Amino acid sequence: MARKKSNNIDVGASVRSLGDQFRGLDTRDPSSWPGIPRFALFAIVAIAVAGVLWFFALKDMDSELEGERQKEATLKSDYQAKLQKAVSLDELKKQREQVMQYVNLLEKQLPSKAEMDALLSDINQAGLGRSLQFELFRPGQLVVKDYYAELPIAVKVTGRYHDIGAFTSDIANLSRIVTLNNISVTPDDKNKDKPGGLLLDATAKTFRYLDPEEIAAQRKASQAKGSK
Repeated sequence: MARKKSNNIDVGASVRSLGDQFRGLDTRDPSSWPGIPRFALFAIVAIAVAGVLWFFALKDMDSELEGERQKEATLKSDYQAKLQKAVSLDELKKQREQVMQYVNLLEKQLPSKAEMDALLSDINQAGLGRSLQFELFRPGQLVVKDYYAELPIAVKVTGRYHDIGAFTSDIANLSRIVTLNNISVTPDDKNKDKPGGLLLDATAKTFRYLDPEEIAAQRKASQAKGSK
């Protein structure tokens, strides 16, 4: 019984001694503190610093995770788009072939540089074939585009109503593309000996595709203009 009481007294004294080390501490000079309070302060500071670092680390990881999630969504969207293209690849190839056939057909309707004179002759013959009188047939300045050239032709013809209508139909049915623009139909006051005559004043436009040399020159000129 005496030994047990002695052990109780020793534990109590140790607790009191430990508590005494935390009394009267100078908060302005922690270096003067006893060992246990200093180690306790060090542990608290270390835990606080570790907690702050862990918080910022988690925050950065959270931002990174959100970025990866967005990246995943983008990749999924790209994958679905590419998968859709892959599934419809055969159909796209067929559509491309159809478009190329249509383009080739349109190109065949555009005369080449050497065929322009023949086309102008066809337009003139279309009017003469309908017994129309040409008052004016004057090709204008050639307008060069990216891949084709446009030639405006000032046209004035006189004749009867049905003949003029048939002439415009013949122009539309030519094998080459010719359009009539700025059409004006007025009574023909000059030929009074032919009552009921009309005067058709229009601008016929025909088109031709550019030769490879002309396309190269056009591109070179566009690049030189862009560099300025």
